[in-house]
Amino acid sequence: MRLLLVEDDDHVAAALSAILKKHGFDVTHARNGEEALQAVLPAGHLGRAPFGVVLLDLGLPDQDGYQVCGRIRKLTTTPVIMVTARADVRSRIHGLNLGADDYVVKPYDTGELLARIHAVSRRSAGTEGDEATTGTGPVPVAAPLLLGPVVIELPTRRVSVDGTPVQLTRKEFDLLALLAQRPGVVFRREQIISEVWRTSWEGTGRTLEVHVASLRAKLRMPALIETVRGVGYRLVAPAA
Repeated sequence: MRLLLVEDDDHVAAALSAILKKHGFDVTHARNGEEALQAVLPAGHLGRAPFGVVLLDLGLPDQDGYQVCGRIRKLTTTPVIMVTARADVRSRIHGLNLGADDYVVKPYDTGELLARIHAVSRRSAGTEGDEATTGTGPVPVAAPLLLGPVVIELPTRRVSVDGTPVQLTRKEFDLLALLAQRPGVVFRREQIISEVWRTSWEGTGRTLEVHVASLRAKLRMPALIETVRGVGYRLVAPAA
């Protein structure tokens, strides 16, 4: 797999590139945001296969990493993993809203990083293209799901609240669709991670929490997704 490493520190990049190459990755190093953006353009592939994953450090010298992520997402559907020392939930949600597929906080374990890279690459397999009009949810059906003011159209992957479209990331939509197809049913965390993230890796649990928080904020309905302490989550359908 080709991997784009966006890291301004040459020493960090050299050490990480060596580890990634040892595990079979073909690594391209970009030292700043502009180099990263040029690399993901079709002309930057130079006849080679597109990148399978972008590993994006947020502390770049020429522009904010969040801005780079947003621009990358407009150019390609390649999975983006943000790497940063910013550990607060708000920063994570902001990154996911910009289109990041995962978020790794420094300092991190190398094994964890490799697992996350493999996880996002597996999840993106077979889902390239326009996320708003292609792909499938957990269980594709023709009729929209109606939950009070919330309308979820599974075939087109569109969500609206009171008629206003809500832009969700791929995983946010998959998570909402899974819960919405069985309102009131408690989904165990392990089950959600298995069905939405297609992995049993325990480290994905934190990513699940961030996605739930992001959904509550985007839909402006904090009570829609209820946390069942020690078990998981369930969708509480609004009263008619």
